[in-house]
Amino acid sequence: MPKSVKHPVDVHVGKKIRQLRHFRGLTQQELAAIVGVKFQQIQKYETGVNRVSASRLWDIARAFKVKISIFYEDLSTSPGDIAAIPIVGRDAAKVAIAFEIAPTATQAAVWAVLRAAPK
Repeated sequence: MPKSVKHPVDVHVGKKIRQLRHFRGLTQQELAAIVGVKFQQIQKYETGVNRVSASRLWDIARAFKVKISIFYEDLSTSPGDIAAIPIVGRDAAKVAIAFEIAPTATQAAVWAVLRAAPK
């Protein structure tokens, strides 16, 4: 893959970073200060222009208090399927992230309410 072409996984990870940042109510400047980079670097990560190193992704996950695996969720094992990953709006992303980081008992309670809701 030529260097100027964004890798779909880098774009996906960047979008997850942006979703988490929005969910946490942080600006790019605030996240950059927490992880020790310039805000322009956060911009490049979020757009997939620059790849996020393993150690920097670890720092970002710690800043958000999430498992590092959250950045890779929804990725297929087949590279051809990556383009089909749905990107949701801010509100849906906030709900999904809140659910992901909620305690197991809270997740179970939410599922119970959703199952009981009229279809």
